[in-house]
Amino acid sequence: MTDELVDLHDRIMIKLFSAAKNKHQQDFQKQGKAINDKVRLYSRIGRALVEAKESGMDPYAAIEAVLPWTDFTQSVTEAAELAQPETFDHLHLVGEQYSTLRRYTPEFLDVLRLKAAPAAQAVLDAIDVLREMNMTGARKVPDDAPIAFVKARWKPLVITDDGLDRRFYEICVLSELKNSLRSGDIWVQGSRQFRDFEEYLLPTEKFGAMKSARELPIAVNQDCDQYLHDRLLLLEQQLATANRLALTNELPNAIITETGLRIIPQDAVVPDEAQALIDFASGMLPRIKITELLMDVDDWTGFTRHFVHLKSGEQAKDRTFLMSAILADAINLGLTKMAESSPGATYAKLSWLQAWHIRDETYSAGLAELVNAQFKHAFAAHWGDGTTSSSDGQRFRAGGRAESTGHINPKYGAEPGKLFYTHISDQYAPFSTRVVNVGVRDSTYVLDGLLYHESDLRIEEHYTDTAGFTDHVFALMHLLGFRFAPRIRDLGDTKLYVPAKVGDHPALRSMIGGSLNVKHLRAHWDDVLRLAASIKHGTVTASLMLRKLGSYPRQNGLAIALRELGRIERTLFILDWLQNVELRRRVHAGLNKGEARNALARAVFIHRLGEIRDRSFEQQRYRASGLNLVTAAIVLWNTVYLERATQALREKGKLPDDGMLQFLSPLGWEHINLTGDYVWRQQRIAEGGFRELRKPQE
Repeated sequence: MTDELVDLHDRIMIKLFSAAKNKHQQDFQKQGKAINDKVRLYSRIGRALVEAKESGMDPYAAIEAVLPWTDFTQSVTEAAELAQPETFDHLHLVGEQYSTLRRYTPEFLDVLRLKAAPAAQAVLDAIDVLREMNMTGARKVPDDAPIAFVKARWKPLVITDDGLDRRFYEICVLSELKNSLRSGDIWVQGSRQFRDFEEYLLPTEKFGAMKSARELPIAVNQDCDQYLHDRLLLLEQQLATANRLALTNELPNAIITETGLRIIPQDAVVPDEAQALIDFASGMLPRIKITELLMDVDDWTGFTRHFVHLKSGEQAKDRTFLMSAILADAINLGLTKMAESSPGATYAKLSWLQAWHIRDETYSAGLAELVNAQFKHAFAAHWGDGTTSSSDGQRFRAGGRAESTGHINPKYGAEPGKLFYTHISDQYAPFSTRVVNVGVRDSTYVLDGLLYHESDLRIEEHYTDTAGFTDHVFALMHLLGFRFAPRIRDLGDTKLYVPAKVGDHPALRSMIGGSLNVKHLRAHWDDVLRLAASIKHGTVTASLMLRKLGSYPRQNGLAIALRELGRIERTLFILDWLQNVELRRRVHAGLNKGEARNALARAVFIHRLGEIRDRSFEQQRYRASGLNLVTAAIVLWNTVYLERATQALREKGKLPDDGMLQFLSPLGWEHINLTGDYVWRQQRIAEGGFRELRKPQE
């Protein structure tokens, strides 16, 4: 609750400042013609004055030759009204929203128990001043109130000839509080997300003991000198190779010139034989209702057994009611409508099941059961061996009661929404999902899905798009044993960093951004290892630490050291990307699987116009988890029946080549009825335990 309260304040402040900025721009645009007319007038007056100076004429007469003196004095008054503040800033408009802040900030400041690092002590002292003023009802800010935190752009508004302006002083304090909470310079007692930075990490004594015993749970050599020697030697070799290939124009499908990098796009054409196989196999899959599909998958895996009672640990007595509650989350129907659409079910029964049997940990365990079944299925090996994965965010609009909880990201338009961030294996199994704010960069949550899933997958290489990478993510991925391979848009603008002189690699000069600060990395090596070990050990989540490190306005030593390590890994990756066409192909294929899975998720999440309408974050998580579990069940069911369909084609001599099986996908849903009445009626299945395939021509 504390974290939600602070996050709500953060969003209110962002909204108020954005509104002020937009109003500032709109007002300026409205006055554009008047400002232009005034500039043109003063340009004429200026030329008249210059000519009068050069010819020795009376300057006042020169002005009156352009326009009457009374009109000139009136124009000066009008210019003053048109003029913006000297800083051309929008902060003065934030003051118009002061009443909005006063509606909640006295109670907000009173309930928080705050502590501060020395760098933010002045902000905390200012908060104490505001608390005292709120308690006593004082309107005037004391003359001795702290102002050391007031930045230059705020000073003209806060510090006036009559003393400290109450409105702008309080708004400035609240703005700095928001920034300090983000960075960790101020923390909240009782919070999870806004604690003291040190509290997130392994205790110093425990870390020292683990390091001495060489038991740190990291994937690199913990000896700094040896690690850097080996890594920088590899970097020099890769730079030399890429420089040599660039000089002779031998980089595969890539050219580096003085103006930058150009990579020839890859063709992603599916062979005609493969397309014919896709059409035949998909046409043979049995038509089925989503309820029947879930019952089939539960018969194979027993995934519903993981949804145990919160207190007794017993399984649900009626699995059909349990699956109705799960399906209500997955298809975004809600319990009330699901009860109306499921004969025999009532809202009371479904609500009770959701309260006692459905929660984050049961969803995770049930999902792991399905992912493991997919991983062990022989046919899934045609798509991959389960060691690579990709992740991507899928935005769903926040509507109805949830609209106020949604966030706005210009990338997705002006409507509020939520993001379901999902990890999918190379075998198409979605093994992790998170509900995140659309305003947060995807890269924040990349490691969470890799570290905190419960399946048997052992991911070695992971792919994301441009939003999924930062230097900090590159560094932590490497430290924790994952090979990170993002598809970076405008790769030529992403700079390389070299251990020595920039001029040592002339063919790469247009792509080199500077030299590495290895000295700083050495100085903070133990801090970097302690952070990685804390994340791997489970002391703190990777997403929380990435948010903290990315929010530091003054970029502390750990953040800079991690950035330098990330620059080493990012440079090595880009050099490999330039030389390795197969790497590019793997990344594109992996990300395409994730995008195809998003299409399936959109088709399943069909009700309520595909909008998130639940206000509570818990219910939003259940929507995401239910959707992910049902898509995993569809993937498994399709895998089983694609194997049977291809086996039938093989027996008829219509399977061209086993190499074509990699082009099949278990993400189709045309044969699945996702709407209508949700009746849990077990259909009689032919001998052997499987449904009868359709004929290819149907």
